Amino acid sequence: MISDPLILTVVLMVIMFTFLLSSIWIAISLILTGIAGMLIYKVHLPPGIHIIDKIGDLLSQSLYDSLNSWSLAALPLFILMGEILYRSSISDRLLNGLMPWLGKIPGKLLHINVAACSLFAAVSGSSAATTATVGKITLNELKKRGYKKSLAIGSLAGSGTLGFLIPPSLIMIIYGVLADVSIGKLFIAGILPGLLLASVYSGYIMIVSLLDKDAVPKTEENFTWEDRLKSFRDLIPTFLLIALVLGSIYGGFATPTEAAALGVAGSIVLALYFKTLSWKLFRESMFNAVKTTVMISFIIAGAGFLSQVVGFLGIARAISEYIASLHLSPYHLIIVVGIMYIILGMILDGISIVVMTLPIVLPIVTQAGFSPLWFGIFLVFMVELSQVTPPVGFSLFVIQSISGEKIEYIVKATFPFFIIMLVVVAIVTAFPQIAYYLPSKMIG
Repeated sequence: MISDPLILTVVLMVIMFTFLLSSIWIAISLILTGIAGMLIYKVHLPPGIHIIDKIGDLLSQSLYDSLNSWSLAALPLFILMGEILYRSSISDRLLNGLMPWLGKIPGKLLHINVAACSLFAAVSGSSAATTATVGKITLNELKKRGYKKSLAIGSLAGSGTLGFLIPPSLIMIIYGVLADVSIGKLFIAGILPGLLLASVYSGYIMIVSLLDKDAVPKTEENFTWEDRLKSFRDLIPTFLLIALVLGSIYGGFATPTEAAALGVAGSIVLALYFKTLSWKLFRESMFNAVKTTVMISFIIAGAGFLSQVVGFLGIARAISEYIASLHLSPYHLIIVVGIMYIILGMILDGISIVVMTLPIVLPIVTQAGFSPLWFGIFLVFMVELSQVTPPVGFSLFVIQSISGEKIEYIVKATFPFFIIMLVVVAIVTAFPQIAYYLPSKMIG
């Protein structure tokens, strides 16, 4: 039996990697890891309560609580919208319409992942929904057109995390409530860091495309201004759909979940307009949306159980308290806190990371002189990193289900964008005015 939470953390990491490498389903691996943690840790229970009963209570409670969320109702709707857009001619028209505008930019259509994720992030507020929806539209199209697969997958994984940084963001809402920080200020503070991250992603794509001639198709196409003007016939319908979803949210007419339903209705109208809607298309879209939603929900449920176990055993609290005992300088403290969050991101989902660590970490960082508003943006970056950190990286699993590639290949393709996120975190840490500027100008 293990009695030290820090030692237990290392043991659980080894157990989890063993399960995952044995090709067991991701969600089952997470649940089995949680059960193993309960069995090998020295748990003090009241008389008459057996450890198996406690495992059953935690499992049943976490499976229900992790999926009993109204915000998750938007997930299947946004995925269905993406399926309809993907299976109709709309996605092809979108790429054809963008080609005259992106054809001369190094990287060409590879920038569509960054642009589409940035736009969709402002609609869904969910990393999983953003990655799944945009990936359904872009990955196969980019592959058919001859773009480098690893760069397409990596840019999707990195850009998909913008769902947490660009408002509306579920993580920001949770942080604002727990830290007593204005959610409106958090939303506005996330805009410039989000645009900075998207810009650096595009810059990296340009550099790679210039250095690697196989990154983009070798065919050169010359487009005139007449071609660019004609492209609006393909672009305007999609932009109207985006405006419908975005406008309904920011205009105060709909919640993100209601906007997702509007998006589904709008995608059906567009499919009718382009004469591509059929019963077969609709049936296949529904079936695949259900499959993707169930896959993501099962992983969320498994991660929810593991998070419950981690909280019950005091692992997150033990790590946070250990950092507090080191008495570090402010920037050394932030580096150590960042490393802690990256490690926790390997075994926990983003919401659990925030809820479990914030009561201990926030007083430490504010006492060191950091603003709660700035730390909220820093924490969102850390949650974004957890989305592309194996083994519990939701975005990696979503892309695996879409692309059919092995998780090892996806992790390798995503690694450069992981490093880019770390660089942007360092920039926002060194220049906190990036996060402060808009709130100071727009909100008193």
